[in-house]
Amino acid sequence: MALTKEKKTEIVNEFRRDEHDTGSVEVQVAILTNEINALTEHLKVHSHDYHSRRGLLKKVGQRKSLLNYLAKKDVKRYRELISKLGLRK
Repeated sequence: MALTKEKKTEIVNEFRRDEHDTGSVEVQVAILTNEINALTEHLKVHSHDYHSRRGLLKKVGQRKSLLNYLAKKDVKRYRELISKLGLRK
């Protein structure tokens, strides 16, 4: 369930804004989205794993906060990110 170092590096390289960027909002949201997707798949199999469910809800809330921040700060970047990640339909 945990993100491997290679997968995390791949996500950072895809969503970073410049060469030295590792912690921008886009990168954080992309990593959280990947973790949320993994936890969702885990909970489809283990429906009574309530501890993981709580972790999933915390990650969803954190991602929502970051997306709200980005939407207030720069709408263009927000729209690009959600379209790239396929979050809103």
